[in-house]
Amino acid sequence: MTAGRRPDRSESFGEALLGKILDSAHELPPHLIGPLVADVVDQLGGRRPQVLLQDYGQLVLVPLPGEGLTGGEPQVIDDSEAGRCFLDAVPVEVPQEDGVRVHLPLLDGGDQVGVMAVTLDGVDDDDRRLLLRISGLVADLLVTKHGYSDLFFDVRRDEGMSVAAEIQWSLLPPLAMIMPRVAVAGILEPAYDVGGDSFDYALNGDVLHVVMIDAMGHGLDAATMATVAIGAYRHARRSGVGLSEIYAFMDRAVAEQFGPEQFVTAQMLQLDTTTGRVQWVNAGHPPPILVRDHRVAQRLVAPTTLPVGLGGSEPRVSELGLVPGDRVLCFTDGVVEEHKRGGEEFGEDQLIDCVNHLERTGRGIRAVTRSLSHTLKRARGGQTSDDATLLMVEWRG
Repeated sequence: MTAGRRPDRSESFGEALLGKILDSAHELPPHLIGPLVADVVDQLGGRRPQVLLQDYGQLVLVPLPGEGLTGGEPQVIDDSEAGRCFLDAVPVEVPQEDGVRVHLPLLDGGDQVGVMAVTLDGVDDDDRRLLLRISGLVADLLVTKHGYSDLFFDVRRDEGMSVAAEIQWSLLPPLAMIMPRVAVAGILEPAYDVGGDSFDYALNGDVLHVVMIDAMGHGLDAATMATVAIGAYRHARRSGVGLSEIYAFMDRAVAEQFGPEQFVTAQMLQLDTTTGRVQWVNAGHPPPILVRDHRVAQRLVAPTTLPVGLGGSEPRVSELGLVPGDRVLCFTDGVVEEHKRGGEEFGEDQLIDCVNHLERTGRGIRAVTRSLSHTLKRARGGQTSDDATLLMVEWRG
């Protein structure tokens, strides 16, 4: 730049479009997100805008209502172009008689909020760049405004939800997190009636912290116990103590609140995302499974201690070195102990067969976890008499 000359700071067309979203975001009521999206799309020359949100069962994408937005029926994730965009987290363009229908993933930290769709006469690289940036801002808006309204909850709820499930969903972190070194994806079944299963994670610097729990019993009592267990885990984790101390803190919290006959099984992990070194403590939980080169390599059987709340001895911390691309699958006993029609237990062997089959598709961790949960449910004859939760961690290296 020539000395003394100031750079051109006038507003370009693209900046104006993005600025319309940013300038409105701070005080925008949740129900006006739809009209804002419709207005921005119209200025871009687009039409029939849609914002599609994933339902809690992760089966369909449901249109968000709003002035200027296109409605319609929910779109099946496994059988639609919007669903393909959702599963693979990439834009999908579909030629139509009146132009091109563009589907864009609504991503926030790797979690998939849903899909934004718009029709344009034609699409060039400038359109693609602007649409991706617009969809990124819309995703952030949806996540930010979610806590201020029941609108998005009502859109995503496909059926009645139990009080216990309401508690569990409010307790959960985002179902997926995709970062350069590490990825996490989880799913709960039955989505509308889950009771005692839950999980939590946090990426603090280079260390990923993960816990999966299964509180005994069902319904509201189990959800209450799970809430205490997760709260105790977060408190101990944020205090900066190790896995053994986290276990001890959770153990005391559950015992003091619920007495000596109530308990929570737990699996706690810490992954150094720079080295791939994973440590874990097993408190009466099914052992996790290691997936390497898209096949189950081994069950991570290790010494266990008593479930949280029963006053177990100091747990032994197990360790393993991962290689880039390794995935660790944690699950609750409801996944493998469900009895199929005829009385036979589903079992870990069939779980491993299902994992191997889906891993061969080479899809991302979020799509594999979702497909695995639905495949397992179908293999159990559609039965889910107990909570059946999956959580997968991938070290990307």
